[in-house]
Amino acid sequence: MFEIDREHPEYKSKRAALKRYRDLYAGGQEFLNNAAEYLIQRHKEPLEVYAERLQRVFYENYIGSIVDWYGATLFRREPLISYEGANEAGRRFFGELAENCDLRGSDLTSFLRKRLIEALVQGASYVLVDFPKIAKRVGTRAEEDELGASRAYLVGYGPENLTNWSYDDTGRFEWVVLRAERLRKDRPDQEWTVETTWTYYDKEQFKTYRRIAKEHEQAEIHMIDSGLHGLAKQRRVPLFQLELQEGLWLLNRAGSLQLEHFNKSNALSWALTMGLFATPVIYSDRKFNQMMGESYYIQLGPDDKFGWTEPEGRVYEIAAQNLVSLQEEIYRVCYLSQLGGPLNAATGQSGLSKVRDFSATQEVLRAIGDSVKDLTRRVLNAIEEAREDGLRIDVAGLDDFDIGDFSSDLQDAQQLLALGIDSPTLKKQIFRRLALKYLCDVRQSVKDEIAAEIDGAAS
Repeated sequence: MFEIDREHPEYKSKRAALKRYRDLYAGGQEFLNNAAEYLIQRHKEPLEVYAERLQRVFYENYIGSIVDWYGATLFRREPLISYEGANEAGRRFFGELAENCDLRGSDLTSFLRKRLIEALVQGASYVLVDFPKIAKRVGTRAEEDELGASRAYLVGYGPENLTNWSYDDTGRFEWVVLRAERLRKDRPDQEWTVETTWTYYDKEQFKTYRRIAKEHEQAEIHMIDSGLHGLAKQRRVPLFQLELQEGLWLLNRAGSLQLEHFNKSNALSWALTMGLFATPVIYSDRKFNQMMGESYYIQLGPDDKFGWTEPEGRVYEIAAQNLVSLQEEIYRVCYLSQLGGPLNAATGQSGLSKVRDFSATQEVLRAIGDSVKDLTRRVLNAIEEAREDGLRIDVAGLDDFDIGDFSSDLQDAQQLLALGIDSPTLKKQIFRRLALKYLCDVRQSVKDEIAAEIDGAAS
């Protein structure tokens, strides 16, 4: 038997970077708790001084705001999911799945947004398709539905959970190992223990292993469950990957710039703070042996002078300009140069000017949206194939993130229909797209009913 806790070489090489990227995105107290890993200690800097700098540390989280902006903008409207087929029970199931996809109350849009943010931060994100485990054997589809065995659900995982894997000749997963940890105790009077589970999936089987130990202690690993997984008939590992292009991994592009900005801004802040406590200077030919203190005075001779050691400020000005440059560069490498300018800019922009400025950003959003739609399509079709509902599923949308409004879409549709193209299918698709886009925030069951009515009217 192989070692279930063995880690893939690529996982080992990326582990430190993934933790750094997660801290940079999270910011706040989570970043401050680990500030010693990121605040560079100066050459021969006394430990007492470095410790005081750590106590005063702060973090301006530009990259976190950028990632959240992409997540919010891409999902400005929900993805448009359409189903074609006569199986009403299957349609109802997928409507329920869209409202509660993980059995924890998360709708599909929120779930996908979390997966996208995970991918922007850590380069990839994963979706596991699973089915409830039923102890009783079932013989018919009706029994499966009654017991809930056919109620597929989704589980999200990050790159830190995928500890080992292998690919087949087609580039799909041959097998994977997913690890999860949690603190637990069965009774309030017990000590906390760390429960670690590893789940192995290949194209047919799954095996679950568990270890329960006190923190920083070792214990044996035991297999607690095994069997066929929900996609065994398809001979497919039930883990689906959302992987963005290398250039769209935002934390990988801007992480080093954000760290440089963090160290420069804290160094400037420390220098300014120390400048507030200037040291007095006595210019005198006599030997100075007077008592110094807040309640003492200084007696000066006729030719003596008094002053303070204060910086001239030139280096501070250069440092401040460099911080502005770093901020702008962070936004530029994330394809948001139009958002990285001064916050007090007084010049307004017309709607057309904003559209032009956002043209490059929109292309990036479209590329990201295509990846999310592809993931959603693969996941839903795998579930449909496992359930054998006989539906054809398509995913559209995630392309309405410009600064225009619905009226522009409506005007484009009117002009297209005015051409008089004799195609009922074209009219059906236009009406369906407009209706679902305008009613993007209603329940999936209502969307399905509207789409069915449009299909019936068009035919």
